[in-house]
Formats: sequence, structure tokens, C-alpha cells
Amino acid sequence: MLQHRKARWWWVACLALVGYSLLASGQETSPAVKVPEGKYTGAGGCAASSCHGSVQPKKVTRILQNEYSIWAGQDKHANAFTVLSNPVSVRMGKILNIGRPDQAAKCLACHALNVAPDQRAKIFGLEDGVSCESCHGPSSGWLGPHTIANWPHEKSVALGMYDTRDLSKRSRKCASCHVGSEEKFVDHEMIAAGHPDLTFELEYFTKSMPQHWKPPEDPWFAVKAWSMGEATQLNAALLRLAWRASLPTWPDYGELDCFACHHSLTMPSDSWRQMEGYPGRRPGTPPWNASRYVVFRHVVEQVSPEEEKELHADIMKLAELMGHPNGKGAEIASVAQRAADLSDKIAARLNGQKYDQRFTLQLMRSIVEDGDTISQQGERSAEQAYMSLDSLFDAYRQNTKEPNDSEIQSAIAGLFQQFNNPSAYSAPRFAAQMQKVQSALVRGASAAGTSK
Repeated sequence: MLQHRKARWWWVACLALVGYSLLASGQETSPAVKVPEGKYTGAGGCAASSCHGSVQPKKVTRILQNEYSIWAGQDKHANAFTVLSNPVSVRMGKILNIGRPDQAAKCLACHALNVAPDQRAKIFGLEDGVSCESCHGPSSGWLGPHTIANWPHEKSVALGMYDTRDLSKRSRKCASCHVGSEEKFVDHEMIAAGHPDLTFELEYFTKSMPQHWKPPEDPWFAVKAWSMGEATQLNAALLRLAWRASLPTWPDYGELDCFACHHSLTMPSDSWRQMEGYPGRRPGTPPWNASRYVVFRHVVEQVSPEEEKELHADIMKLAELMGHPNGKGAEIASVAQRAADLSDKIAARLNGQKYDQRFTLQLMRSIVEDGDTISQQGERSAEQAYMSLDSLFDAYRQNTKEPNDSEIQSAIAGLFQQFNNPSAYSAPRFAAQMQKVQSALVRGASAAGTSK
């Protein structure tokens, strides 16, 4: 696959060199050689060793020039298309009656850069999967010019490059597939056929990837990325819910807590779910999957308490309606849209927020102190809390030396162990582990003399 991709780079590289020489001489590129702006040229356009295909990082430019090589050799996004041909995917295609997944628009929407035929240059290929232009936008407008020495990023953006340096735009781009939208989604039918349910946390997912970019100089950038990611995924989830609830096919059980139904059965005396009861809904009706909110609310409480109260009221109303979803689609759609608008407003506030040691520590403490409530919301909410704490503490310890660093890290790792068997998730066990994280954080702050 890597050789196939590199075999196509030369055509685009030639265009890039033509554009470079003409622009460098002050001339405009000729319509006869200029690729129309807005076309997708394919990942091969970035593969030359003198562009982004170097095996080793270089220091001659502001970029390392090995970005393509990292993506093609290490990044799972590069294999997003090929997984559509594995046995599980083929079986899903048969169950869903959509034919071959590698030819089905439903699957290609996220597993490839499935743009319209008239937007594809000659060397474009779906087999590249989630490739360079999936995130950075169609390159035909800036592919040649951006090779010019000292060419600023802003000019590339003006020519069609998607600005992934903007956290708001970056998180929306990721959420378009990892949370979903009207165009790209995973519904209950797809989950039943074998597709994983969608979970996402921007900073946790980002630091788990092979990095092909230089990290920002801001030491607390990761905390900002976490905050923006939480806000964006809630917004995307609410917009998706508003859309689904307005359809004649509503309800879609993919919006509910999977493990409320799909959990290991126990003796009634051992069931934490039955001990908790079913507040706000009829017994037997799965609750709304509130994982996109239960952790996010803690950062909003710090930044804008009044907006958090307003958002909380909408979320509680939404949870109540989702406890009786039949026949209430229009009302659910209305409340979800209202909450989405507010979450978008909060995201803008978070984008301008100052992040530091005190803010991050208080945020972690607030989350663990809410461990009982979060744990009772189910496996997905607990999972979101773990990913969040892992991301936040990773940023915290890189900037602040805690005396009991390893103890805190071990306690957070213990949260992950609660998901070894998701269907056997236990809220009391997770809450107990959250208590250990809380105790470790308190001991660390006390030993360091950090004020609350």
C-alpha cells in the first residue's frame, strides 16, 4: 500500500514545482497547468522525500518533512479503507444489506475521503483511507504555493487549507466522524451489525496517535484541547440527536446507554442498577447516553457557572424526555437544539480561557469528587471520566512535579481496568477507584503545599 501511494506522488510533485517556479518569479500560474482550486489530489501529493515523505525528520524548514511517512506507516487512519474488506466488515455489509462495505457510501463517509467525482484529481484514490486532505482540506489551491520558502500558513488557509491549528475547527473535524452528524453516523442498526459504538475524547485520542506535527509552545495547551474537545463533542452529539429525533424513524436506540441493556445479568440482590432505581424514567427503558456531558459540566462550572446552570437544566429536561422517547421526537429535537446552541457558545468562551496549574488541579479534583454520580451514569460516562483524568493529569505532571506522581498515575490507570469487561461494569467498583484517585490527588497537593 505504501509503495502504491508513493508511486503516485510524482504527478502532483511536478505541478507543485511548476507552481513554485512561477510564483517565485512573480508570475501567476497558467490555467493550463494549474489544478482547479477545490480539488483533492490524494495523499501521493505529499509523499516526496523533499516534501513530507522523508523517513527521518529534517531541520531545514519549520516542518519536519516526515509527516507523510508517519501517517502511512504508523497511523490507523491510513488503514481506515482497508478494514472495510476484513471478515467482520464484510459480514456487517451482508447484515445491513448494503453490499460491499468498501463500495457503500454509508461506510466510505468516514473510512475514506469519499468526495464527489468532480472534486477528485487524476491521481486521487479512495484506498488512501482517511488521508492528508481528510483533515487539511483540498490541496489543489495551495499544493504548489506552499512549497515556497517562508510561505505563511495563513496564505494556505486562504487558498483552501483547513486550519487544524484552530482548536475549534480541529475538534469539529474530528467529531464529524468520531461523534457523527447527519452525513456521517453510526446508528443502532449498525451497532447491532457489529460496528463499535462511538466514543471520543480529543486530547486522549490525539496523544494516542503517532504525532506528525510539532506541539504548541503553550505548556497548558493539552488542557485547552481537552476542554474544547469536550465542548465540541457535546455540541456534535446534541445536533445529531436533534436531527434523529426529527425523523419519522425515531427513536434510535443508538442515542441511549448501550450497557443499560447489554450488561451481564446478576442476581437481583447484586444488581447495582436495581439498587439505584430508575429515576425519571419507566423501569426497563434505557436512559440517554449522557457521557458527553457528565464530565464536561465540571469545566463549565469553573468558567461560567451561570451558563452551566442553564445547560444543566436543558440536559436534565432532555434526560427526562429520553426516558420516554416514543412520541416526543419534536420536543426532544427542540431541547437538543437549544442545548447545542448553548454548548457552542460555551465552546467559544473556552477557546479564550486561560489554562494553568491551579485550573487543571481544580478541574481534576472536581471530576473525582463527583465520582459517585458519574459512575452511576453507566460505563460510557465512567469511560469518559477515565480518558479525561488521564489527559488532564498527563498535562499536569509535565508542568508540575507532584511528590506522589506515580501513585496518582497508578490510581488513574486503575480506572481503566474497570473496562476490561464492559458488560460487567460495576458503578460501586468504579466509584471506589475514583476515591483512590481523589485521595492520591489530595496527598500530592498537601505534600507539595498546593492550596485548594
